[in-house]
Amino acid sequence: MGVTQRVPGSTAELPKVEAALEYARALHLGQRRKADGAPFISHPSEVTVLLSAAGAPDDVVAAGALHDVIEKTPATAFDLRRRFGSKVAALVVAVSEDESIHGYSARKAALRAQLDSADDDALMVFAADKISKARELRRGPATLALRRRKDRRRRLHHYGESLALLQRRIPSSPLVGQLAEVLGELTGRGSSPSVADPGKRS
Repeated sequence: MGVTQRVPGSTAELPKVEAALEYARALHLGQRRKADGAPFISHPSEVTVLLSAAGAPDDVVAAGALHDVIEKTPATAFDLRRRFGSKVAALVVAVSEDESIHGYSARKAALRAQLDSADDDALMVFAADKISKARELRRGPATLALRRRKDRRRRLHHYGESLALLQRRIPSSPLVGQLAEVLGELTGRGSSPSVADPGKRS
């Protein structure tokens, strides 16, 4: 499917994307974002805007709307395939964690390895997701309780490792530059931060 002509950042004129957002909104109903308590749908909605602005094809933008439903709702890959087609379902599967892997670091490392063998479309969804999640970290103070500080450090490490993967695989994507900029703000390393200090692994 080709890229639909549209105003960057707009999902108007994209019926599959609008349907995907409506489905995601229903599935995520009642869920809240940890950073600020906003409705969780704010996150996948932001991901779709990022992907649309980057010129991603309709199926990729739709996958951005649905990228968390396998992990966080009862929806399955079969459900997505039936409603939105095999391409969208495959992309959501590609960016979904293996919940059977115990431990944050091990689970995130497995996800990155999974993405390293995925196609560029899946990497775009992954990049947009990481931009949105990194932006969430800016909504809360960096100096919090020990547990919150530990969570922040390990998330920044994962995002840094994710950036390194994306810089290697899709270096020309505008999403990669945006992620580098956000992480640079969070780490104080400018717009092109290096991978987070391995010594900060959790």
